[in-house]
Formats: sequence, structure tokens, C-alpha cells
Amino acid sequence: MKEIRKAVIPVAGLGTRYLPATKALPKELLPIVDKPVIQYVVEEAVTAGIEEIIFVNSENKAAIEKYFGRDIALETILSQRGKQQELEMIRALSNLADFVSVQQHEPLGLGHAVLQAQNVVGDEPFMVFGGDDIVESTVPAAKQLMEVAKQYEASVIGVMEVEPSAVSLYGIIDVAEQLSERVARLKDIIEKPEPSTAPSRLAVGGRWLFTPEIFDCLERTAPSAGGEIQLTDAIRLLISKQSVYARQFEGTYRDCGNKTEYIKTMIAFALKHPDIGPDIQRYIQTQCENH
Repeated sequence: MKEIRKAVIPVAGLGTRYLPATKALPKELLPIVDKPVIQYVVEEAVTAGIEEIIFVNSENKAAIEKYFGRDIALETILSQRGKQQELEMIRALSNLADFVSVQQHEPLGLGHAVLQAQNVVGDEPFMVFGGDDIVESTVPAAKQLMEVAKQYEASVIGVMEVEPSAVSLYGIIDVAEQLSERVARLKDIIEKPEPSTAPSRLAVGGRWLFTPEIFDCLERTAPSAGGEIQLTDAIRLLISKQSVYARQFEGTYRDCGNKTEYIKTMIAFALKHPDIGPDIQRYIQTQCENH
């Protein structure tokens, strides 16, 4: 298999769960202490070897492109004021990777969003990242998928084990063959099944690695009842054509598209922050004692 050089990150969603904040600010730019969610995702991709980031965006979310672009006026002010550390920090953002943006003019589902990147991706394997899904791990989750893809020369889905009560919130895989402790060949994938009928507790965790054949499957996938083209439906079609694998990644998955999990992530990262961690820990202890 060719080296994985490109990653698609769909960011065109409306972010309605975070209204009214997301009326003006894309949810992917919501901060985790002092760095937005999307930066953690991009940094994981780059650490795994990705060279080109393809944002699937909408017309009203240009702030994401601006965040990773150059801001000459700000750079000039920082330079004049001798703020060299801050200057290097913002310059580094635009140098993380080559950034490309394509438009998704209508919110027609995750599968439709990925399909919009076809011309930029071309005929090569690529990664897809959830724009608000952070995975904390020693080895980047994306790299873990790449290792499996290289071994089997096939598409790989990143999965994690969830509690039975959470099964109905995710796409859940059905295993055809367990190849090792954390790698399996897929029989099927079911979108948000009832816990009583779910084939496993292994849920898709915002990381996908695809061979280019996924685009043909997406083009052949009929819209769902809601009019959206579901990525899960295209994966099911891909499974019927070729082997697809799952890698249960090692790390902590954080769904920052969920308010509760976003706040938990903020707390966890704040506690680890070298500048504010001790103060935050003392504050939490005080709050616990007072309640």
C-alpha cells in the first residue's frame, strides 16, 4: 500500500448542540484550555505522517481556514512588541501541513462530505478524521491504523470498546474474524443499534483509513430517509467488495462534540497543563469539599 499522505477532515456541520456559541464560532474552534479542538486533530494527523489536510467546509465557516493560515498583521505586531514565542507559535500553525479546503454546500451527511474531497484525494489511500474527536495516545491513533493497513493493504476502521448503555450512540462493528487482540476483519457495521441486538461493543471512534474504492461505494450509496449519504452505508458496501479491518486503538477517546465530554476534556487537559494545572486541581478540591 502507498504511504498515507492525505487526510480528510469534515468540518461543515452546523454545531447545533453548541448554540448559541456556534452561531459565530465553528465548534471545531472551541478551545481546550488554550488550543482549539481541531488543532489537536490536525497535530495527530501530522505526527502520523500526513502531509496534506483537506477540510470539507461550508461557506460560513471560513474561520477554520483562517486559523491555519498566515496572519501577517498579527505577526507584525507580535514582532514589533518582541513577543517572539507567540510569533513562532502562530507561524507554526500554517507550517503544520499543506491545507486545502473544499466546499460541502448542503449538509447531506458524513458520507457526502467525504465524497466532496474525491478530486483532491485522487487515486490513493487516505485518512478521515472526526473534526471534534480527540484521541490521547502514545502512538497516534492514525498511525495505529496505518500499521494495520500496511500489513493487510486494505481499509481500516478505528474502534473502541464502549459501555452497553452507549452502544446506541455509535456505529458498531460485527467481527468476521479476530486476527489478534486488537485487530479484526469485519463482517458488517451497524449504525446505532439497540444494545440488545448489537453484534459487539466495539464502536467507531472518529478515525477511518480508506482505499480509494470507498469513493465508488459512496457514489453508489443511496441517501437515507433523512436525505443524507451515510458513511456507514458506504462502508457496508465496501465490505461486500473487499476485506475491511478494524483496529481497536490504544488511547483515550474524547468526543468533544458532546457538551459533557467536552467539559470533561477541558478539565482533564487543564489538570495536565504546566501553568494552570496545580491551581485547577486546588480549585476542584475546594469545590468538592464545599458541596
